[in-house]
Amino acid sequence: MNKLEFTLSAGPVEVSAATLAGLAKPIQYHYDEDFKDTFRRVQDKTAQIFQTKNDVIIMQGEAILALEGALKSLVTPGMKVLNLVQGIFGKGTGYWLKDFGADVAELEVGYDDAVTPEMVEEYLDAHPGIEMVCLVASETPSGTVSDVSRIGPICRDRGILTYVDTVSGVLGMEHRTDDWGLDLCVTGPQKCLGGAPGLSLVSVSQRAWDKMYANPAAPRDSYLSLIDWKEKWLGDGRFPYTPSVQDINGLEAALDQALAEGIDNVIQRHVDARELTKAGARAMGLEFWAVREDIMSACVTSIRLPDDVDNAAVRDLARSKYGVMFSHGQGAGNLIRLSHMGSTAGGFHSIVGLAALGRTLSDLGMKLDVGAGLEAALEVLGAQRA
Repeated sequence: MNKLEFTLSAGPVEVSAATLAGLAKPIQYHYDEDFKDTFRRVQDKTAQIFQTKNDVIIMQGEAILALEGALKSLVTPGMKVLNLVQGIFGKGTGYWLKDFGADVAELEVGYDDAVTPEMVEEYLDAHPGIEMVCLVASETPSGTVSDVSRIGPICRDRGILTYVDTVSGVLGMEHRTDDWGLDLCVTGPQKCLGGAPGLSLVSVSQRAWDKMYANPAAPRDSYLSLIDWKEKWLGDGRFPYTPSVQDINGLEAALDQALAEGIDNVIQRHVDARELTKAGARAMGLEFWAVREDIMSACVTSIRLPDDVDNAAVRDLARSKYGVMFSHGQGAGNLIRLSHMGSTAGGFHSIVGLAALGRTLSDLGMKLDVGAGLEAALEVLGAQRA
């Protein structure tokens, strides 16, 4: 197998030299006052990218830890929950909800589509007993997004809790926790922030805390427990368990770079990468996975493949022959994903990705005009940098 030259997968993503340097800093005792100050700084910087004054919890495990722990903390038996499903992560949320005893209703569309705010509003008006709405802001396997800017306020204005999986959403799309009235949000550093995997970043509103404390089944003295972090670390400066010192240092380095660039600028860089990737893929003769371009995410561009071209085979051939790693559909459908997240959300990486993807698909028998695709992408890139 050829050497891997470019990681354009849907996460973990390539990280910058500055982030690698952060991860390589000396390991400190976690109760050293210097490290405790670092942890508090990182919390405050995380709150900035969430755009919130709510409590921020940093849990020591990949984002799935907080997604499960938060949901288990919020759900009580018989609780009426509306789950929005437009991809495999939204579907997975529904399985957890049922396991935890919720009375679950689902608004589900095809994994190449998106649940609209109008659908949510209509359902909530017809079912006034709903206590919580769960949604995935950015379905990474499908490359589609939800309109959280409208769905959040719809729920807030009705007094309904919101649980938002935005693992690949924060910094890849607009996210305003407080302005939109979002209660429980989870992201991870290994996507658009451009950090390393291994942490869960969580914002928790007072309404969400009240719900957790009223739930006798909410995890306590558990690795899944948000309450432990609230009472121990936020309460009196004791960690519930030993935090990963190097991961916190790496997270701070990634946060510092994003905040220095500016939140809006980071988001725009992801949008620009999507637009030039779309232009190149379209000119090449490829078809997008999403049924509408307005629901395409800025973190990955998902390409629909013919039935006779296996998405995993595309991923493996691009890796072995051209040294470029893409992500396949992972159960969302027969698609291939060209990522543009974190430090790879830039023109050069997307141009390389388009070239490798085009040649790989041509090798597998698809008739494409790779040159036209690259020319179109470069024209967009030139206009963006003019």
